[in-house]
Amino acid sequence: MKNETIFPQSTIKFLTALSKNNSKEWFEKNRVRFDFEFLQPAVQFVIDLGEKLTELSPNIIAIPKIDKSIFRLHRDVRFSKNKAPFKTNMGLYFWEGSGKKMECSGLYFHIEPKLFFLGAGMYQFTKDQLLKYREIVSKPAKGKELSDLVKKLLKNEKYQLGGKTYKKTPRGFDPDYIYSELLLHSGFYVYYESKDFAELIKKDPVSFSYKTFKEMYSVHNWFVENIV
Repeated sequence: MKNETIFPQSTIKFLTALSKNNSKEWFEKNRVRFDFEFLQPAVQFVIDLGEKLTELSPNIIAIPKIDKSIFRLHRDVRFSKNKAPFKTNMGLYFWEGSGKKMECSGLYFHIEPKLFFLGAGMYQFTKDQLLKYREIVSKPAKGKELSDLVKKLLKNEKYQLGGKTYKKTPRGFDPDYIYSELLLHSGFYVYYESKDFAELIKKDPVSFSYKTFKEMYSVHNWFVENIV
């Protein structure tokens, strides 16, 4: 295989070119590049990493198709001020649960021209999930359980916590509660972000991603067991 077709190098080249030429005309002229440098590598990566992730759980869902594990590049611009027709990143999702894909906890892989990102958990709770989450973490035993999982992971400074969007404890909950920080989330996920693509490529992207997801898996699994 020629070096320029190796994942994710080829995909980064395609996304960089797309970011400079974000138009339907350019995309139509470069559909072969899209297929060869973006779609085919994404399909193979989902297959390979999905197979590895079953070692963490046999219920991980990995479907190597657009609108399944592979997020579509086309943007819905109907209600957006940004009328650029395409996203300039690759997003891949491996999820677990019986509900709709984006209402399940999952493991997310993302690359764009200047950085890559791996996350685990739930990006955005539905209204019902938010109520359920708050009720669960407001119980000290469960609050401690989730808090301890996160503290243990965040001892490694490469990991960060996301999803905290509220500034005040929600009405009906005690602001002095020992785990009140957990009540400030509209989603809950841990993640690793880097601009150093060399570390992703050094061994191989599947091995690196599997190792990273394995380290974050306990947080994802908490949501599988308690929310979804």
